[in-house]
Amino acid sequence: MELERIKAAISDFYPYRIHGKVEQVVGLVIEGRGPISSIGDSAQIFPFGEGEPIEAEVVGFRDGKTLLMPLGDTRGIGVGSKIVTRKQSVFYYAGETLLGRVIDGLGNPIDGKGEIKGREPVPIYRRTVNPMRKKMITEPLDVGIRSINGLLTCGKGQRVGIFAGSGVGKSVLLGMIARHTSADVNVIALIGERGREVKEFIER
Repeated sequence: MELERIKAAISDFYPYRIHGKVEQVVGLVIEGRGPISSIGDSAQIFPFGEGEPIEAEVVGFRDGKTLLMPLGDTRGIGVGSKIVTRKQSVFYYAGETLLGRVIDGLGNPIDGKGEIKGREPVPIYRRTVNPMRKKMITEPLDVGIRSINGLLTCGKGQRVGIFAGSGVGKSVLLGMIARHTSADVNVIALIGERGREVKEFIER
């Protein structure tokens, strides 16, 4: 396993660091010129001052310029900011050490329990599973809510959408399902929720 990881790291190693510069920022799209890259490559944009570099992804090209989508706060970025591309896809870190932890959208821990070690990099763009190899949904899933079990029975492996207006209990229902479903691991992603609701969701 360790040898395979080293081989993957060597294959992704790109010895040349070609710098580009930001020429324009429009909304959440950053236009730059200079670095040789392709769609899906990861990049770092260095803001003016002493701020940390901002991770970004190459999402397109226009009139000889590279279009980048930042993955963090863009404050400090201006015309002339340095861009460094890396010949590797954007990835996230995964592993069993994430169990029981709370992280932000970039995988950084925000629960005050220290650094998360032992994770492996996994590219976000992966081959889709052949639909002919997927298992049939034949077994019901007990979500711990009698009305859903009896009237809207869910199956193991099924995808379910919960649609409703704001403030009517979608997050509460999701929390009930996460608490009472007979599953080994729950992965909860709170996207678009208010900041205060993160702690409230975890504690309740």
